[in-house]
Amino acid sequence: MQKRPLEAGIHRKLGQELSYSSYLCLDKVLTAQQPLSDPMHHDEMLFIIQHQTAELWFKLIIHELRAALRNLADDDSGLCEKNLARVRQVQHQLFEQWGVLSTLTPAEYAEFRHVLGRASGFQSPQYRLLEFLLGNKNSDLLSLFQHDPDTTEALQQALQQRSLYDELLAFLARRGHAIPDSVLDRNFAEPYKETDAVRACILKIYQDPQHCWTEYALCERLIDVEESFQLWRFRHMKTVERIIGYKPGTGGSSGVGFLKQALDLTFFPELWTVRSEIGLAD
Repeated sequence: MQKRPLEAGIHRKLGQELSYSSYLCLDKVLTAQQPLSDPMHHDEMLFIIQHQTAELWFKLIIHELRAALRNLADDDSGLCEKNLARVRQVQHQLFEQWGVLSTLTPAEYAEFRHVLGRASGFQSPQYRLLEFLLGNKNSDLLSLFQHDPDTTEALQQALQQRSLYDELLAFLARRGHAIPDSVLDRNFAEPYKETDAVRACILKIYQDPQHCWTEYALCERLIDVEESFQLWRFRHMKTVERIIGYKPGTGGSSGVGFLKQALDLTFFPELWTVRSEIGLAD
């Protein structure tokens, strides 16, 4: 194999200015993996990196969703669509990650599972924030973070603010659609409840996409995000089933049974129910 010479213009004195490693703080990122098994079990590194990278992707999704909320509130549907398109691509990365964790066999995981104690992904503050932003509001979950005032405050703010769906409905109202005031001025800390009036508005949009293209396209981008989220949930459940079967989760949940319940949750109900009505004769 031929040796490729370094070009003359390549910078070599990296200690004197910003470098790739210092910009990305790799000294912190690459030393954040601290296995607890003793002696260290080979597969614990996989388990740690799997969850750390998921948290980084969650951080980016939250970043994009917050931008989407701002852009929608400012009636900038184009930028909102761009944010949601990026979210969907990140969700694809999260979905594919489960394939990596699935290489962990039940016997291998059993060798170090005990070091987790009661630690569980259910306790992820970012995941809770992500679900609140999408609309799965549940004030009971705040009790998980009572030991962390900053996290509790951040989640409390997201709980009380409009979710992505709430912002969509407010956007539709400003576009002239008959969204009821009871929906627009509701208590956003409570879970959203499907209404006939909103379903009728959404149905009109889907029945006339040419004249409601902006609204129609936004609705479809939200469907993209929820479908990807549900696929992620399903893959999560099947990966857990593959690795621990029906044993309880480390955080005290029923494990697979608890994860299956999440598959029935929906963020944007009317966007799904109108699909059964589109194309039917009056």
